[in-house]
Amino acid sequence: MPVPATGDARGAGPVAAGSPPVDLPMSYVLPLRWHRDAGLSELTDHLRWLAGRVEVLVVDGSPPDLFARHAEAWRGLVRHLPPDPARRGLNGKVVGVLTGVRAARHEHVVIADDDVRYDEAGLRAVHRLLERADLVRPQNYFDPLPWHAWWDTGRTLLNRALGGDYPGTLAVRRSTFLDMGGYDPDVLFENLELIRAVRAYGGVEATPAWLYVRRLPPDAAHFRGQRVRQAYDDLAQPARLVTALAVLPALATAVATRRRRPLLVMATAVVALAEVGRRRAGGTTVFAPSTSLAAPLWLLERGVCSWLAVGQRLLFGGVRYGDTRIRRAARPRTPAIVRSRRRRKPPGPTRA
Repeated sequence: MPVPATGDARGAGPVAAGSPPVDLPMSYVLPLRWHRDAGLSELTDHLRWLAGRVEVLVVDGSPPDLFARHAEAWRGLVRHLPPDPARRGLNGKVVGVLTGVRAARHEHVVIADDDVRYDEAGLRAVHRLLERADLVRPQNYFDPLPWHAWWDTGRTLLNRALGGDYPGTLAVRRSTFLDMGGYDPDVLFENLELIRAVRAYGGVEATPAWLYVRRLPPDAAHFRGQRVRQAYDDLAQPARLVTALAVLPALATAVATRRRRPLLVMATAVVALAEVGRRRAGGTTVFAPSTSLAAPLWLLERGVCSWLAVGQRLLFGGVRYGDTRIRRAARPRTPAIVRSRRRRKPPGPTRA
């Protein structure tokens, strides 16, 4: 699969081949909680690459033996921190982010999962976008593309066609993040929660559909284990939930009445919508042509898993997340109290 060019006039700027790395005034926060170290060597290589360009903070909630192993592997390379014990929350990732952003030394902060792989152009683009925005939502794509990543790309393309995807990385202005008090650590869909918190605070959001950041796919077992949990996220987005819940009844009605044409029309429409997302903002450079065909399959899966997610909410009070259950996917779109945003002096130009 082709990868994005290492430069873009819309934010990153050209990066000459063989040019020395740029030292950006940015912090990179990686919340981590591992139970096995199968990817330690690859992640360490990526952290070494990042550390030559930005400040890197790994907030590590792994068990003590793995934490010690990570400390040894990353000594002198990154700032390796435990989650702040004074912070409590059901979602350990959010606790890690709250710890890392507060400890960061720079105003521009990238927050990324352990499977996200920025390149230099991506870092530079985010840095420049944060000069005029409080939050930046890049676009992830999977590379390599095993069958389950191909399947999940159908979701990505539909999200792109309908406005914007929810990536495994966001970037924020540290001052805005701290002024608004961070975000709720007791919700499941933490990226949506952070986006909504910034919006409610009056912050400026940038959603550059052209800013592609590579993401490593999970293994197939991890992918299967996430299906119902990811469907539970839609409890925070009622319109999406209702659409997903309608899939199975519509399919059952078509089968019972032996009307195949509506099914074919619906599947074709879903593929066409996904293709709109694939072609948006030069997406054909990172999304293979066949990925649009995954969209109807993903939508059928989401229809099944949405019923299971609703069942978990009704029967168990929430969905399983690690060692606990989380009831709330995210807070409502309009919080009861919205604090007015303080005016700040526009930032000056950077030299990155």
